[in-house]
Amino acid sequence: MKFALRGMGTSHPPFSFDQDNAVEAAQSFCCSTDQQRQWMNVVYRRSGIDRRYSVLLDNGDPGIAGRQSFYPPRATLEDKGPTTAQRMARYETESPPLAVEASRRALREADCDPASLSHLVTVSCSGFVSPGYDFALIRELELSAGITRTNVGFMGCHGALIGLRTAGAFARAEPGSRVLMCAVELCTLHQQYGWDPQQIVAGGLFADGAAAVVGWVEPDEAAGWGVVRHGSVVLPNSEECMGWRVGDTGFEMRLTPEVPDQVARHLGDWVKSWLAESGLSLADVKSWAVHPGGPRVLTASAESLGLPATTLATSHAVFREYGNMSSPTIVFILERLKKESAATPCVALAFGPGLSIEAALIV
Repeated sequence: MKFALRGMGTSHPPFSFDQDNAVEAAQSFCCSTDQQRQWMNVVYRRSGIDRRYSVLLDNGDPGIAGRQSFYPPRATLEDKGPTTAQRMARYETESPPLAVEASRRALREADCDPASLSHLVTVSCSGFVSPGYDFALIRELELSAGITRTNVGFMGCHGALIGLRTAGAFARAEPGSRVLMCAVELCTLHQQYGWDPQQIVAGGLFADGAAAVVGWVEPDEAAGWGVVRHGSVVLPNSEECMGWRVGDTGFEMRLTPEVPDQVARHLGDWVKSWLAESGLSLADVKSWAVHPGGPRVLTASAESLGLPATTLATSHAVFREYGNMSSPTIVFILERLKKESAATPCVALAFGPGLSIEAALIV
C-alpha cells in the first residue's frame, strides 16, 4: 500500500531579496576588510541563487536599504546581533501564517475536509516554541481538537522526508487515517555577525518557506503519486561535516566543504543497493527530486548517480528561485515535478546533519 500524496501546498513570505541585496546587507554584519568583502561577494554570486524570501523584509522596494530593521549594522567587533530569545520571538510570530497558507493549499488540492484529518505531523529545525504552529493549524483550519500531533524537530534539510515517513507510518498502522504533514523553516532568523567562513557560506544559501502534504493510504495501483518505500543512512566518519547548534545569538551552522565530497563518494552506491531491494536499478528511475543543499551538492549528486546534469533541472530551478529553505525545499521540488507530469518511479533525496541521507520512492 502506498501513502498517496493527494495534496501538496507551498508558501513563502511576501518579500524577497536578490543576492546583490543579500551580500550588501551581510557585509555590514560580517566584514571588516576589503579582502573579506571581496571573498563574500564571490561566495554569494557563485551560489546559483537568484532570489530568496525572508520574513524579516518589511517591503518590496528595490535595493536593501530600509527594508529590514531586525539586523542593525554591527556596532563593534564584539557585536553578535539579536539574541536567541529575540529570534525565537520572531519565529513564534512568523511561522504560523506560512504554515496555514501552505496547508490550506494542500487541503484544497486534496479536496479534503480539514475536520476529517486524524493526524498532524509538523517539521522544523529553525525555531522552538511550545505550543507551536500546530496550535495555529488546529485553530485556523478548524482541525479536530483530538487530532494526533507529532513534531519532527531539528532534523535539518531532510526533515520533510522524515515527516512523510512518519505520516505514512501512521496511515498504514491505522486504517482510514488522513494525515497532514507541514514543514516550516525561517532560516533567515539566524544570520550570524562577525567573520566565520562556514557561517557566511550558510548565510548565502538559506531562506524562508513552508510546505505541506495531505495524504492517506491507497492501493499501489491507484492513480496518482504515492510513496511506497523510504530509506535512510548515516555516512561513515561524517559527524563533523554538517551541524546545527543553538547559540546565544541564534542557531550556528557548521557546513564544511566535505559535504559534496561525501555525497560524491557514497550516494550512488547506497542508492543502487537501496533500489535493488525493490527490484529496481538506476535506469528504472524516471525522475529525480534532489534537495539542493548547495550548488556543489547537486553537481555531486548527479555525478555520483551517473545522471545528465539536465535530470536535476527542477531542483536547480527551485534553488535558483527560492534558495535553500531547509526542510520544505524537497516538497517545493516534488510539487513542481508533479505539476509537470514527471514520469515515475521518482526518487526523492535529501541530506541532513551528520551527514545523513533520506530517500523516498514514489510511484
